[in-house]
Amino acid sequence: MAPRTFGVIGLAVMGENLALNVESRGFPIAVYNRTETKTKEFMEKRAVGKDVKAAYSIEEFVKILERPRKILVMVKAGGPVDKVIQQLKPLLEEGDMIIDGGNSLYDDTERRTNELEASKLGFVGMGVSGGEEGALNGPSLMPGGTKASYDYLEPILTKIAAQVDDGPCVTFIGPRGAGHYVKMVHNGIEYGDMQLIAEAYDILKNGLGLTNEELHEVFAEWNKTDELNSFLIEITTDIFKYVDKQSNTHLVDLILDSAGQKGTGRWTVVTSLELGVPIPTIYAAVNARVMSSYKEERIEASKQISGPDGHIVALQNKKAFISKVRDALYCSKMCSYAQGMALLGKASKEYNYELNLAEIARIWKGGCIIRAGFLDKIKNAYNENPELPNLLLASEFKQTIVDRQEAWREVLVMANTLGIAVPAFSASLDYFDSYRRSRLPQNLTQAQRDFFGAHTYERIDRPRGEFFHTEWAK
Repeated sequence: MAPRTFGVIGLAVMGENLALNVESRGFPIAVYNRTETKTKEFMEKRAVGKDVKAAYSIEEFVKILERPRKILVMVKAGGPVDKVIQQLKPLLEEGDMIIDGGNSLYDDTERRTNELEASKLGFVGMGVSGGEEGALNGPSLMPGGTKASYDYLEPILTKIAAQVDDGPCVTFIGPRGAGHYVKMVHNGIEYGDMQLIAEAYDILKNGLGLTNEELHEVFAEWNKTDELNSFLIEITTDIFKYVDKQSNTHLVDLILDSAGQKGTGRWTVVTSLELGVPIPTIYAAVNARVMSSYKEERIEASKQISGPDGHIVALQNKKAFISKVRDALYCSKMCSYAQGMALLGKASKEYNYELNLAEIARIWKGGCIIRAGFLDKIKNAYNENPELPNLLLASEFKQTIVDRQEAWREVLVMANTLGIAVPAFSASLDYFDSYRRSRLPQNLTQAQRDFFGAHTYERIDRPRGEFFHTEWAK
């Protein structure tokens, strides 16, 4: 058998599907998994009839790859990635390349890049978005590392990536940990998007009393609009119509309201605080998942703390209010994307990533979880002005949001009146209102800081950069 063009280590769902994706594009592959039974199961089922060669030791795996070797590592982030790299290093030769396709923290990718490049081995930290289906049929790929490493991988990556009207959903993101940084922020935007959709659902179901059949119809209609057409709206539409066969009940109503998370949303919040970039919608989404995990406490609290929960609104024109919820969702979603892109812009300058925000928006148009119709408009906004400080200032979105803000505010008032928590909707509107105001109340904050800690302040009637202190108690 001829040497294998590409190797994959790790045969969980994503690893298996990416391996089959590569093979389907005409590249013979080798696979290896730490657990031998997993490898055998893959070979006896999904790999049957495919140009796949299995290895049952890491030494055998390395030997059957053509040089320079291209090895995609799809194992759990953190220690497992380091362990695989340490196993591979003594077996590899100059010019061989390791690609980490998991959700690694960008700091770890920076460290691994420095270590492996010093050993004359290539290393690419590559964000992969699209879930199980995307990995198999075409994901959005965010590779970072050296440009030479990307150029060598490009013939494979451009074929396995999702394809959209303006090219494959892959591009060279930037040096070192840039690829994983962009994937991390992508996931932060995803957190915000999912929470906003959940809050719209909560208002429609528990505020207006819509049935799952009606929710299916509403979301299906929303998915036809330019504003909300997206993968997440599409799958939400399908969720509402799925009936559990055992109970003959809509499955969504049987799922425990305690959401999990794997860390990328939390990492996005941490880095935003370190860089001083406000991302309140994404923070609210992460916090909402944490709050949901307090299920037992919430059940007990519901027995002791009263509120207006459970009141259904009787509206004369329910259809008109549903349209207002749609507008509120769109405005809030745009704030979530604006926050994520602003964070990428700041990180690009801070870490010398030289990110092309227009190109990042372009590769998110297909394959990935946050793919949406308005990403074309985001791409155009950054092509028009690569230094655009915030999407809220882009002509593509500015007037659209301003025109919908009355509906946005009305929806939040209704939710608050009903006792329906909408933390991400609220955070988005607060972000919008804070960003559009020329003066905020932090003049008082500065006075307080100077009063108790002599931290000084600037004055609006003096040049910026001049600092003053007052003996307030005197």
